[in-house]
Amino acid sequence: MRLGYFTMPMHPMERDWAQTLQEDRQAIILADKLGFHDAFVGEHLADRMEGVTNSMMFLATLISETKNIKLATGTSNLSQMHPVLIASNAAMMDHLTHGRFIFGISAGALKTDAEALQNLEKDRQKMFEDCIDVILEIWSREAPYDIDLPGNQYKVSTGATGDLELGVGYLAKPYQKPRPEIVGTVVAPFSKGVIAMGKRDFHPLSANFLLRKWVKTHWPNYVEGKKQVGETADVADWRIARTVFVADDEKVAQRYGADDAKSPYRAYYDQMIKKMFRANRVAIFKESRDDPDSSVTLDKTLDDLVIRGTVNSVVDQILALREEVGDFGELVYAGMDWVDPGLTKRSMELMAAEVMPRVRAAIRAPAMAG
Repeated sequence: MRLGYFTMPMHPMERDWAQTLQEDRQAIILADKLGFHDAFVGEHLADRMEGVTNSMMFLATLISETKNIKLATGTSNLSQMHPVLIASNAAMMDHLTHGRFIFGISAGALKTDAEALQNLEKDRQKMFEDCIDVILEIWSREAPYDIDLPGNQYKVSTGATGDLELGVGYLAKPYQKPRPEIVGTVVAPFSKGVIAMGKRDFHPLSANFLLRKWVKTHWPNYVEGKKQVGETADVADWRIARTVFVADDEKVAQRYGADDAKSPYRAYYDQMIKKMFRANRVAIFKESRDDPDSSVTLDKTLDDLVIRGTVNSVVDQILALREEVGDFGELVYAGMDWVDPGLTKRSMELMAAEVMPRVRAAIRAPAMAG
């Protein structure tokens, strides 16, 4: 089981933007030193608490500061930009990283972003689907281009003005062949989009704010998608994000991971619950969709979704998660605001150096015994 990192990122509105951007950079630099496999960074245009407006631009600042970690958009919101721009920028990012790039994609869920771009009344899911289709066509074709897919709103051509002898009219292709790994974040229970991911060999990342019972609905759909194209799903391709805090002391883990009024985990889920109520999606925090909205409380959500404790406790909780949802390839550690930098860094250190080696050993033990 690999260890990854994901950050939306989310910070209190009163914090200095420049400072939080540097804090988010330092988290990924530390993750690289600790041996994390990859780091996903989200993006939003119109959210004061989520300050990365372009994940690729942010990740580009980390290329020379990191050595091994793969840098992943988490996600590029494909309804917000023309596919030629995204395809070209992602291809350049792949070359700049020498293949340490993962292309995370989504439609872009924040309606305020869509309103700012005058896309609010448009079918953003269709825009997303059309966009990724054209991106893949750009990467698979040679110049000159005349891309006009049936029913697709995006058309791409360079034939009328190109001059291939002068190099004019070419569009960039990725460093990785045939393309970088493509990952889609999954936030809905029983998501049908996961079937499409399986059919197209895109890989699912189950969101950290989903209850375990909803997370485990994703894998059967991915298996079904693979089956429809005559392929077998590989659990190595499934990432599950979780909110984790590891401490040297159990009381510190409980206080900082949930109880303290200044806990970044408490602030994060307070914000997420409010946003999901506003978006009419609060059902993701319920054990049953028929439960009343009043059943969603901050303390219950923290208990349901924050894995917290000392090393032994966190190991047990991760193994219990795996027992419930099934095998998966990567545990993606969700990054929070650095209320206490020392505790934040120590949690990441313990996660990489103590928790994951014990989790891996426990997973291997039954196989070796068999």
